[in-house]
Amino acid sequence: MNITVHQSIHINLLKVGAISNSSVLQIGSTGAIQANSELYNSGQFTELAEEALPQEQVEPLVQLTPLSP
Repeated sequence: MNITVHQSIHINLLKVGAISNSSVLQIGSTGAIQANSELYNSGQFTELAEEALPQEQVEPLVQLTPLSP
């Protein structure tokens, strides 16, 4: 199925409160969304972080029973 969309969007003011790591801000329609990931050293760190220590397994507070398909 082919769909052709013609649109005209005029934005006088756009305020964005926050965008997190997995947010998508879309205006209008799109044929494809391409992933984009950028990593910044905002803390000005110069060395690698120390190795994480393994944590013990904790039993869940509520036992969950898997549902059959």
